[in-house]
Amino acid sequence: MLRRRAAQVYRRSRREVPDTTCWVDADATALLAAKDTLNAGGAEPRIGLLAILARVCVAALLRAPELNSSVVTDDDGEATGIRHHDGVHLGFAAQTPRGLTVPVVRDAHRRTTAELATEITRLTGAARAGRLTPAELTGGTFTLNNYGVFGVDGATPIIAPPQTSMLGVGRILERPWVVRGALAVRRVVQLSFTFDHRVCDGATAGAFLRFVADATEDPTALLRHL
Repeated sequence: MLRRRAAQVYRRSRREVPDTTCWVDADATALLAAKDTLNAGGAEPRIGLLAILARVCVAALLRAPELNSSVVTDDDGEATGIRHHDGVHLGFAAQTPRGLTVPVVRDAHRRTTAELATEITRLTGAARAGRLTPAELTGGTFTLNNYGVFGVDGATPIIAPPQTSMLGVGRILERPWVVRGALAVRRVVQLSFTFDHRVCDGATAGAFLRFVADATEDPTALLRHL
């Protein structure tokens, strides 16, 4: 059932959405260090990388509201307008024995990083147990897909209509990286961002992705926007 539903969504996306993907490599060394600091001393709830990236995405979407939107269509699938959402309802891809699901964290913009972590953990457990409700699987306005857990460096995410954007996160690898003019070994991640070209141009999408990459490289910069 899940795979059939996913196939329908993907087919609709490919048929209707003029999507474009851009990507950037980012030094995630500081982000991983921040995660370790947040979890030091056995602090609860445990905050995973996905929760921190969710926090980054929320901050980026509040700066680029065009990307937190839906394309309104008629019965023939023709676009008739764009609806901008007041809140961020953040979907995230979760693999289960029944297939891929996308639970939705409601009102992500109102949650702290710890609250995001708690809700992501709860929804992931419900997804794997097959206990997600229809309300927990619908109404998303943006999706975060951490395909790096499958050992993948990069991909071009498929938008799930009526959403208009999705961030993909690849695996984090040790790579040579220039830091202040010197070569160093750093933890590098590829970020890919797919967006519906009907809601914004490349400049807006590029600024969004650059903000996410900058926050990945320097998480303290987020404090200016929280």
